[in-house]
Amino acid sequence: MASTHVLQDTTIPQAGDYGHRVAAPELTAGERRSQLRQRLFAALGGLVVVIALSIAAYWYFVGSHYASTDNAYVDASTAQITPRIEGTLASVPAYDTQHVKRGDILAIVDPTDAKIALAQAQANFAQAQQHVAQYFANVDAAAAQVAARRGDLARAQMDYQRRASLASTGAVSGDELTTARNDLQTAQSGLTQAINQLTSQRALIAGTDAAHNPEVLAAKAALDKAKLDLERTVIRAPIGGVVAQNTAQIGQHVAPGAPLMSVVPVAQAYVNANFKESQLAHVRIGQPVTLTSDLYGSSVVFHGTVVGLGGGTGAAFSVIPAQNATGNWIKVVQRLPVRIALDPKELAAHPLRVGLSMNAEIKIAD
Repeated sequence: MASTHVLQDTTIPQAGDYGHRVAAPELTAGERRSQLRQRLFAALGGLVVVIALSIAAYWYFVGSHYASTDNAYVDASTAQITPRIEGTLASVPAYDTQHVKRGDILAIVDPTDAKIALAQAQANFAQAQQHVAQYFANVDAAAAQVAARRGDLARAQMDYQRRASLASTGAVSGDELTTARNDLQTAQSGLTQAINQLTSQRALIAGTDAAHNPEVLAAKAALDKAKLDLERTVIRAPIGGVVAQNTAQIGQHVAPGAPLMSVVPVAQAYVNANFKESQLAHVRIGQPVTLTSDLYGSSVVFHGTVVGLGGGTGAAFSVIPAQNATGNWIKVVQRLPVRIALDPKELAAHPLRVGLSMNAEIKIAD
């Protein structure tokens, strides 16, 4: 039977081998946590530096080119509807939220009184025309009277001169001469009176014809006013838009200037964006603006243009302006309204209403 030999390592380790085979001492739990915190703080610090640099780069290359605010609201040049004559409302076909076009009927004032006034004005106008026609006829009659009185005066002068030449011969008595003298004076007075009458009649038509006589013009003006008052019994929309604040009621007695309702031209709406005074250094008329509304959300973006900057801050035009000269003064950043015109096509596709909130961003780099 063969024998098995087991070889054993009888190599004696050298002194230098023990340094490589000795295991490193293990770290305690506290030391491991300390190293982990250091690494986390280093990573956090690096992340903060990266974020700060990113924000600075974004602001320098992008953010500094825009000025934005969420203090912006939709506005429009609202038309205030008021009656222009006094009367009682007979009909109010308009109602709140109704879309109307320019010229649509909003309310009707009872036209009875206006029709009576028109009939009276028409009669006065016709009467004035008759009076003026009579004035022209009177001038012709007065001229004929002057011609007749001139003939009477010529005859009286001839009679007087003939009798005066015969008076020295005794063929004509003194009474006849006196009578002839009296007739001559009467004829002269009659001519003077006729001339004065002609002058008076001509003064009534001086410098005008029958159509432009002051009496006819005054009557025509009264007639035109009566026609206008009758037309004004029908209150129409001066612009197209949406009816709002309708307080008119059938049977209500109204006076000129009393507010009945408003018409808001939503198709001509614009935005008043109130920017801080520190944001306005580079805002200029004509710069492009992008806007979003709370009504449609960020999915609908409106495009507009800066068309004007307000003439003063809201505080300056308030009912009680701030008195900053007092001792207990605290500086408050003021806001100035910036008017922004909207794209009509976008406004037609997504109508807005007055007072809605908007977010506006102006590209001040342009």
